[in-house]
Parts: sequence; structure tokens; C-alpha cells
Amino acid sequence: MQPSEFIRIMDIAERMKCNTRHSWTSSGRHESVAEHSWRLCLMAYFVRDEFPDADMDKVLKMCLVHDIGEAFTGDIPSFSKTKSDEEAESDAVGRFISSLPEPYRAELTELFSEMESLSTREARIYKALDKMEAIIQHNEADVSTWLPLEYDLNLTYGVPESHAEPYLERLRSALAEVTKSKAPEYYGKKQP
Repeated sequence: MQPSEFIRIMDIAERMKCNTRHSWTSSGRHESVAEHSWRLCLMAYFVRDEFPDADMDKVLKMCLVHDIGEAFTGDIPSFSKTKSDEEAESDAVGRFISSLPEPYRAELTELFSEMESLSTREARIYKALDKMEAIIQHNEADVSTWLPLEYDLNLTYGVPESHAEPYLERLRSALAEVTKSKAPEYYGKKQP
């Protein structure tokens, strides 16, 4: 890859460091898209032994690039994202990928197609971890940063995605317990 092309790609990736997400950190600031992606990669790395038959290098690649569209569109929380927003992000990803030299263009085209269709175990693992990273971040943030809808969302977000794998189901269940302990006054009232 020519140095000028490499620098262009890094300039685009740097936007992920500048664009913030809805989520707050434990220190009281919004996290960046890049921080979310970095920790998602770390999660995939640390659970790789739980999936000895999966291609965890592919999962790591998915985690690394999954939000590259937000370098162009910024972050829109899942509970606010419309079909139009999803299409705009998908179009931005397509334009970015088509601007890449080979073999990256072909590899990322295939990877994003697999991620979008959730057609493989690796894509389903990545997707479940992506949802759970958001829950972990919400649990780490001060409860005063939570929107009213997030109290229930923190217990349901990522549940369907984690059912396919026993380990992910156990992890999601453990995160629900952390969520409940974060706001016992809210969850205590809702328990039968």
C-alpha cells in the first residue's frame, strides 16, 4: 500500500476517535466510537478459549471494523436509529470499502456481508459481544447518565443474540445481575 493511501485510511479511522457515543465512561465523559471498538476487540480476545472451533481472528477483524461507518455518520444510539440511518451508514461503509486497494476491498466486502447477514457463527459471536460491550459500559457509568428507557433496555439488549452460545448466554446473564445491582431501588420494585 502506498504511504499516501495508508495515511488517507488512517485519517478516516481517526474520526472514530473523535466521534462520541451515547454511552458514558466511569469517569463521566462520553466514550468514543474507537474506545468502544477497542474494548470489543479486547472482549473477543479474552473469550477466544470459549470458542475453540470458531475463527476468532475473523471475529477480531469484525470487531475492529464493525463501526467504521460511524467515522462518516457519527453514532446514533440503537434505540434512536431509523432504517434511513442504517441505510446511510451502510452506504458510507460501501463507499469507504470501494475506495480501498485490493486485497482489502475484497476482504472487507466479504466480511461486512457476513456481518450483516449473521450467516456464520463468527458473525453471531461478534454481534452478541457488540451488544454486551454496550451493557458493560452502561453498567460502568454512573446510573445518573441512564435514560429512563435504559433501565429495561439494559436487561433485554443483546439477549436474543447471546442465546446461540451457552457461554454468551451465561455472560449476558451475569451482566443482567450487574445491571440489577446498579439500581436496586428500580429493579427491586419490578421484581415479582
